[in-house]
Amino acid sequence: MISLTDVKVRRGGRLVLDVADLAIGRGETVAVIGKNGAGKSTLLQVMACLLPFESGQVTILGERIQRGADLIQIRRRTAMVLQRACLLNTSVYENVALGLRIRKTPEAEISKRVARALVAFRIEHLAKRPARALSGGESQRVSLARAFALEPEILFLDEPFNALDLATRTTLLREVGEAVRATGAATVFVTHDVTEIPFLGDRTVVLNQGRIAADGSIRHVLSDETASALAQLLRSARWLSSKDGDGHDVHDVRVDAAFPVADSQR
Repeated sequence: MISLTDVKVRRGGRLVLDVADLAIGRGETVAVIGKNGAGKSTLLQVMACLLPFESGQVTILGERIQRGADLIQIRRRTAMVLQRACLLNTSVYENVALGLRIRKTPEAEISKRVARALVAFRIEHLAKRPARALSGGESQRVSLARAFALEPEILFLDEPFNALDLATRTTLLREVGEAVRATGAATVFVTHDVTEIPFLGDRTVVLNQGRIAADGSIRHVLSDETASALAQLLRSARWLSSKDGDGHDVHDVRVDAAFPVADSQR
């Protein structure tokens, strides 16, 4: 679904991304984690065909990305959710339907897909409400519903839970995890919080100064070789309390419980 080989990106003359080899298969969910400035969003934008790269080879959905490639057709098979919701000044329903209308989907199909997406993210009761009058959590649910309504083959998530409070974040992580598993879309999930990863998947790519420092299961990336690169992240990753917004026990996704490592590795 996604393949990068020897991909380099420079900004202002500085090398900000240098990926030797990265491949993501159909139905796979990959978390990309690293501190601020590590190159996470740059990597996501390259994979989403939104940012040109200096050198190397990028293949998305079997299409090699190069000058003259039909990027619109590739983008129509993907969807992206950003950190902050970008909503039009219209109803929730119309916002969720927006991408489908742009793609000239038949109205009957739009109605079915929007209805499913609204139910999946528990906002069917908000369908007629003005989207810009919603809370932050509700707005992000609309953005997620809009993306899933497109039934993308690849889904890009760029820290969509970062601005949410604990209860909303935990509940929404569970719902997105369920939706991702149900659709089978290849998913690339950028985050700075290691405790979000188990909700969506297990494979984790650690970026450090634009390069891949580790790639594997969460337990692997917490091994001795990468403990130092993740130390700062782990210190700020203990935001989960004992209950989520629905009253569910969430102790199983705390760092110590979800990713058991030796004391010397913490």
